[in-house]
Amino acid sequence: MGALAEKKQGDLAARLAAMDAPARGGAWLEAARAEARARLMAMGLPAARDEYWRFTRPASLNAPTPEPAAPFDDGGEAPMFGEVERLRIVFTDGVFDAAASDPLELAGVEIETLEEAGSRDIHWARDLYGVLETRGHSPVERPFAALNTAFAGAGVVIRVTGRAARPVNLIYRHESDTSDAILHHLVKLEPGADLTLLENGPGAARLSKVLEVDLGAGARFHHVRTQGRDPERTAVTHVFARLAEGATFKSFTLTVNGRLTRNESFVELAGAGAVAHLAGAALGDGAELPFHHDDTVFVTHSAPECESRQVFKKVLRNGAVGVFQGKILVREGAQKTDGYQKSQALMLDDDSTFLAKPELEIYADDVACSHGSTSGAIDEEALFYLRSRGVPERQAANLLVLAFLADAIDEIEDAAIADDIRTRLEGWVKRHRG
Repeated sequence: MGALAEKKQGDLAARLAAMDAPARGGAWLEAARAEARARLMAMGLPAARDEYWRFTRPASLNAPTPEPAAPFDDGGEAPMFGEVERLRIVFTDGVFDAAASDPLELAGVEIETLEEAGSRDIHWARDLYGVLETRGHSPVERPFAALNTAFAGAGVVIRVTGRAARPVNLIYRHESDTSDAILHHLVKLEPGADLTLLENGPGAARLSKVLEVDLGAGARFHHVRTQGRDPERTAVTHVFARLAEGATFKSFTLTVNGRLTRNESFVELAGAGAVAHLAGAALGDGAELPFHHDDTVFVTHSAPECESRQVFKKVLRNGAVGVFQGKILVREGAQKTDGYQKSQALMLDDDSTFLAKPELEIYADDVACSHGSTSGAIDEEALFYLRSRGVPERQAANLLVLAFLADAIDEIEDAAIADDIRTRLEGWVKRHRG
C-alpha cells in the first residue's frame, strides 16, 4: 500500500472510531448500510491529491470531530420561505423534531421518517436507498456519500403519486456548537407526479446530507435550497437524481457564508426527452472567517433528445475562494443532446480566488454542447453608465452584483420564491458592501 492509500485509510479509521452506529433498522436497510460501508472501506477518505479534491482540502471533513461552530444569530430575520404555504419538516442538529414539524400528511404525497421506513421489512425505499448513490461512484469516487449511506440514521422518505398540494420544506436548525449531523433523504416521483422541495438552514456545525431523487416518466421535480448563514459551519452535500423519459429536474442552491461548503450533484438523464437544470449562487466574504465554496457537478446523458443546463455564479471578496468542477458526459447513442454549462465568478477585490474545471466528454456525433467559465471584476463601462445617470457609485456597483446573479436565480420557476431570494441577496450585498 502506497503512502497516499495509507493516509486515506488512516483518516477513515480515525473518523469511524469517533462515530456512533445508527439505530438498527430492518434487513434491507442494514444490507444497504453494509454495502455502503464496504464501498467506503475500499475507497478510504479523500486526500488533497485526488483529482476532484485538488481545489478543496478535505481535512476538516475527514477529521474525527467537527471544528466548533457557533449558531448564527439572525436578529429575528423573517424565516426563509416563510411566505410560502408549505409543509414543514424540521431537523435540529440532524435529529427529527416532531414537535416543531407539521403532521406528515399531504395530498398526493406519502411521507415517513427514514427510521420508520427502515424498520419495515417491505418498503418502496428498499429499491432506492443507496442505489443512486452507488451509481454515482462511476467514474468518480464519492467517499462522503458512501459514508453517509452507511451511517445515516435520520432523514425522510417521500413518495409522490400525483401533484403535491403544496411544497415540502425541510428545515435544518443548528443549535449545538459541536453537532455532527448525517441526513439521508429519498424522493420518488411516480410517472406524471409533481413536487416542489424546499430546503433551508445550516443543519449543524458539520453537516453531511444525501438526497436521492428518482423521477418517473413525465414527472417534474423543483428543488430550491438555501444553506444558512452560519459563518463557521462546514458541510458536504450530495444530490443524486435519475430521470426517466420526459421527466424534468430543476435545482437551485443559494449559499451565503460558511467556512467550507462542498455541494456535489450527479444527475443521469436516463430516458429520452428528459430535462435537467442545475443552478447556484454563492456569496462569500472572507473578511472575518475563511469562505470556501465548491460546486462539483456531473451530468450524464444516457438517452437521446435530452437537455441539461448548468449555471453557477459566485461573488467573492476578502480572500474568499470559489470552486466549480462541472462535467457533461454524453454516452454513445445519446443523439440530439443539448448540453450547456456556464460558471462565472465576480471578484470584488484582488485577494479572492476562483478555480474552475469545466469538462465535456462526448461519444455521440449529433449533439450541441458548450461550456464557458469566466472570472473578473465589475464592468467599469457599466458602472460608468449607471453613474452618468445619477446613481451613486456604491449603489451602482451593488446593482451590477445583483444583475450578475440574475440568470442563476432565473432558473427558479416559482416567481414568489425567486423574488424572496433576490430580496435576501440584496440585503447581503448592502450589508457587505455598505
